[in-house]
Amino acid sequence: MNILRSQICSVLRRPLYRQLTTTARPFVPPAQLVFHDNLYVPGAKELDDSTVEALVGETNEQEPEDDEEDPNDDRDKPHPDSPNFYTGRSSYYDNIVELQNAISRTRGTLQRLHLLPLPDFARKSLQPMPTVWKTPEEMTTDFETNMTISRYRRVTTLLNELNEYLRIATTAGYADVADRIGSIISIFESGKKEAFLSRGIRKPVLLDQHGRSYTFGKRKTSAARVWMIPVKSSTHETISDVNVEEVFGLSNEHKRSPVNVTVSTILVNNIPIAEYFPQPVDRERIVRPLKVAGVLGKYNVFTIVRGGGTTGQSGAIAHGIAKGIFAHEPETGLVLKRAKLLRRDPRMVERKKTGLAKARKRYTWVKR
Repeated sequence: MNILRSQICSVLRRPLYRQLTTTARPFVPPAQLVFHDNLYVPGAKELDDSTVEALVGETNEQEPEDDEEDPNDDRDKPHPDSPNFYTGRSSYYDNIVELQNAISRTRGTLQRLHLLPLPDFARKSLQPMPTVWKTPEEMTTDFETNMTISRYRRVTTLLNELNEYLRIATTAGYADVADRIGSIISIFESGKKEAFLSRGIRKPVLLDQHGRSYTFGKRKTSAARVWMIPVKSSTHETISDVNVEEVFGLSNEHKRSPVNVTVSTILVNNIPIAEYFPQPVDRERIVRPLKVAGVLGKYNVFTIVRGGGTTGQSGAIAHGIAKGIFAHEPETGLVLKRAKLLRRDPRMVERKKTGLAKARKRYTWVKR
């Protein structure tokens, strides 16, 4: 083993040289070079005219003409318009580069205007400008590529940063900068922006010429239409018994002003509430919004209710009454919201399941 190892090491230590066979060109003195119209023949004497013409003809045959285009020559192909041509998604990356350039230019402009970096307290006081971007399906058409979740997230991240700069420019009062940023953002905004942002915003209830409000309430499968109108205060004077001490001025006590208690009417399907809802629980549910707002006896209520049972109908009427009170007296909105009267109760009856007696109830298990 030692002998083989020593032989192998000796072979590995030997330098390996590659013997290159080179052919040395013979040296030709410049005096022996014969030039004739840019053609020379080393080591030759003066050539006659016939030999020169033959050499020129062979040279012209070997050189390709300029008019003929070589299909394998890549130098004649036009250069692509986009540097991202060979990525397979040139339109997507071109838009990404344009957004990054717009962000860079906007950041530099805001820095020159001393609006960046912005402190935290100033950033919290910026004007809110919510926006809704296009869906991935819509951006797939614009970017001409399949908009995956990662690509869509990358685009929206850049757009959110640009929208933040728009808030800064708008709050600072630089309209020209804000217009340029807005022109870029509007390209990627969804056409359903207004409808999306208006979700959850309750439309204001308008009063008619008689001071009457019209609202709509729901509960379970019941729906109620509610009209509310303020009760007109009575102007007639109350007749009281004659007091002899007051007539002769013998009493030093001050006369108390009479308290006029207005009586309101609540009609359900043109029937008084006491007749339509015999259960006190249903009547208390209807009157609860009036008690919470402190306007009991201040409004006359007329309702038309359809569908469901007594519980659902009373809840629908209460929902409509609460919305009507908020229309007449907006200052009671906070109290009604805390009592959860302005919000529709989303609880519904759970559907019956197959193989069960009801939604959750099972049949009695019998062994035999």
